[in-house]
Amino acid sequence: MAHLLQHTAVIAFAGLMAVAAFEDFRRLIIPNAVPIALCALWPLYFAGAPSLYGGLGAFGCALIVFLAGALCFSRGWLGGGDVKLLAVSTLWAGPAQTPALLAATGVLGGALALFLLMPPAAHFATLARAKLGPALEAPGEGLAAPIPYGIAIAGAAVLVIVLPQFS
Repeated sequence: MAHLLQHTAVIAFAGLMAVAAFEDFRRLIIPNAVPIALCALWPLYFAGAPSLYGGLGAFGCALIVFLAGALCFSRGWLGGGDVKLLAVSTLWAGPAQTPALLAATGVLGGALALFLLMPPAAHFATLARAKLGPALEAPGEGLAAPIPYGIAIAGAAVLVIVLPQFS
């Protein structure tokens, strides 16, 4: 029964990550409801293999990532939604998978940034956002152009958290 709950929670996690990635691409905003829902689903996931060490470790890793992300947010390096999404993803990853999650997020985020800095890709992103819905902030030019980092976070979370559950 706990295994079924855990798989259901992981499938919901993947769906919510897809919503976060889409909304971040579309509006450059990750709705607060997504990290809240992910926090609410985490106990179902955790119930599959509960342990005091695992739970405290997951909370500790998530807190450290949140505090580091808050510092990045205060400097304008990350958006608030990205910080919340990365912290809750770390909660799900736990201490054992947090390094892999952070490394995959960095690699995917760097690749996404390089891709979106190419003029054709930046033009495509601008056109797609215009068709999908208006951004709440105007995109900048060159290196100041916003990067929907939620896409990288969601991709890394699916690679590190979801795929191992079904392999």
